[in-house]
Amino acid sequence: MKKQAIPIGGMSCAACAARVEKAIGKLEGVLSASVNYATEKATVSYDPQTVKLSDIRAAIEKAGYEALEVQKHNAADVDKIRKEREIRALKIKFIISAAFCVPLLYLAMASMISWLSWLPFPEFLHPMQRPVNFITAQLALTIPILIAGRNFYTVGFKALFHGAPNMDSLIAIGTSAAVTYSLWASYDALFNHNLESVHNLYFESAGVIITLILLGKTLEAISKGKTSEAIKKLMGLAPKTATVVHDGKELEIPIDEVEIGQILVVRPGGKIPVDGVVADGHSAIDESMLTGESIPIDKKRGDVIYAATINMNGVIRFEATKVGSDTALAQIIKLVEDAQGSKAPIAAMADIVSGVFVPVVCVIAIVAAALWYWYAGSASLALSIFISVLIIACPCALGLATPTAIMVGTGKGAEYGILFKGGEALETTHKIDTIVLDKTGTITEGKPEVTDIITARGVDAKRLLQLSASAEKGSEHPLGEAIVRKAEKENLEFLGMDNFQSLAGLGIEAAIGGIQLCAGNRKLMDEKGISIEELEAESDQLAGAGKTPMYVALDNKLAGIVAVADVVKKSSAEAIKALLDMGLRVVMITGDNLKTANSIAKQVGIDNVLAEVLPQDKSSEVVKLQAENRKVAMVGDGINDAPALAQADIGMAIGSGADVAMESADIVLMRSDLADVATAIQLSKSTIRNIKQNLFWAFAYNAAGIPVAAGLLRFLFNGPLLDPIIAAAAMSLSSVSVLSNALRLKRFKPSCNSKEGK
Repeated sequence: MKKQAIPIGGMSCAACAARVEKAIGKLEGVLSASVNYATEKATVSYDPQTVKLSDIRAAIEKAGYEALEVQKHNAADVDKIRKEREIRALKIKFIISAAFCVPLLYLAMASMISWLSWLPFPEFLHPMQRPVNFITAQLALTIPILIAGRNFYTVGFKALFHGAPNMDSLIAIGTSAAVTYSLWASYDALFNHNLESVHNLYFESAGVIITLILLGKTLEAISKGKTSEAIKKLMGLAPKTATVVHDGKELEIPIDEVEIGQILVVRPGGKIPVDGVVADGHSAIDESMLTGESIPIDKKRGDVIYAATINMNGVIRFEATKVGSDTALAQIIKLVEDAQGSKAPIAAMADIVSGVFVPVVCVIAIVAAALWYWYAGSASLALSIFISVLIIACPCALGLATPTAIMVGTGKGAEYGILFKGGEALETTHKIDTIVLDKTGTITEGKPEVTDIITARGVDAKRLLQLSASAEKGSEHPLGEAIVRKAEKENLEFLGMDNFQSLAGLGIEAAIGGIQLCAGNRKLMDEKGISIEELEAESDQLAGAGKTPMYVALDNKLAGIVAVADVVKKSSAEAIKALLDMGLRVVMITGDNLKTANSIAKQVGIDNVLAEVLPQDKSSEVVKLQAENRKVAMVGDGINDAPALAQADIGMAIGSGADVAMESADIVLMRSDLADVATAIQLSKSTIRNIKQNLFWAFAYNAAGIPVAAGLLRFLFNGPLLDPIIAAAAMSLSSVSVLSNALRLKRFKPSCNSKEGK
């Protein structure tokens, strides 16, 4: 399966997005297609063996829209230039339209409305005395406006002929009806000498409608650009060039030309161009854009550095290990782009409505106009009703309600180092009522240190440490690494090891110099039938102090205990209190023994503890909580906790910026700070609340606007009719109001996050 995002041009509303989505979805080999009107992109998952990208592009073109080129390099710059060009073109069209619209409106209204009679009006344009001049002037002023809004006609009628009318179709039909009726009235006035027809011209309605909608489209384009500012900022972090060492000389080349294995040079103040490993030099690197930590990190030979981080002091040379789309920054950008291009389940109803909205509105407009003509016998009144219904209907607001809020919400999350992998994750998070926290690396620092070495009778402490460390050399477990570090610190010699075996959730086994060593937890000792009675009191005392006792047996006899403690993160207690204050149930899960787990839990204020749980059983514990009808979020390191992360309603992988591609998680918390869990939930709630507001007003606007435009108030209460010009203003403002409401999310600030977004 292959996944591809395709930029699309020519979409004017949610109905367009629905048509493109339908056209792509019909292709054999397309597994899923999601078209986002706000981002103007189609995200397509397809089987390249069955369907080609060119076939998908052809389907988009056949549907009446433009499949733009997928930019592999400098995509952000190309997209920015395209959007700026689009906004500039819309501004020019609006200015031209407005320049002709103002005198047109004045000409049409000043001579007709009594309270405007005091305004100066040229006699040679008087409608009753000089009808030829009056009509010719209106027509001359209307034509440039129609030319400025020609896209509404080319796109609108094209969509109509394709059997999938969109917002442009409504505008095209409505204004064309106004102009056609005005031309007929002009003919009647000039050739049939029926001067009363001069008062039935609707040129100004067509002109003002197009002008107002061009204004709305311009404001909409500007607002849509603001919703994607977060992704633009991320893309702007990457440097454009890199300095490579070639044949002993330093050469500056475009970032796209850097290859894995090349040696690059970065001087003080410069940005790291790609991910790599320091080969020579020493410096402090500002990694705040990845980790949120404002204090620069010391880097020396062998240390990993990341693209877009800043070299604060010292010249360093490093070997490129990840370039292009493989860098940590590129993965972050891809995650945010994917999330912004995805749809949340809450958008389903709006999508269904948008798909049938325009045809239904056309039917309502025709029926309403016909009924009023039958009821009142006035073609002018029927036309006004027909135009008002077409113009006030706005599928744009419906189409923008969800994706714009998701774009701003996911972008805001990225600022705080919280990467939502899609709209569904963003939506589901607000329903979470139970948080399961893995202990090691989540609540604690994940870098345990040896605190105590207790030996059985006749066993030397240094000898026990040497044997344990020699065996743990083959282990990647944090506890084992702590023992190895302790031995290195003591300058102990590591002995040769044979038959190493890692026992998941229990410990290790190995043969060292003819001695059979096993080291691990109480379960391992029980399985091996090794008595721990001699040191049980000491073990209990260590566990009660929050330390993890690791039993070491030599030749199936207990030799001692190596106690390891993992320091609780400074922010954990405060972050957990914030979660509890939000009314959430917080559960700690760990493979540690119950006493150690309870000690850690007590330090951070957790009452619910699941201890001595094997890695493979963590997902089962999540299932048990879900069986209680709880919405569960699992927070872990994304490696040992992968099954539990996948099982949970929301999996949150907490780790460094290098871990952004954790497949099992729905959300990546880049800053390794538990406070971000609460922030993610708060942001989700704010975003969903914003989406619901947008959808409510979009539906309410159409539910109220269309009946009013159809003349229901006049029919029932002899109330006012909605002028087509007012309908156009309301229609333009509806989309802008939805976008403005979504942009309010940019002001989101977490109530319990210790770090400001970068």
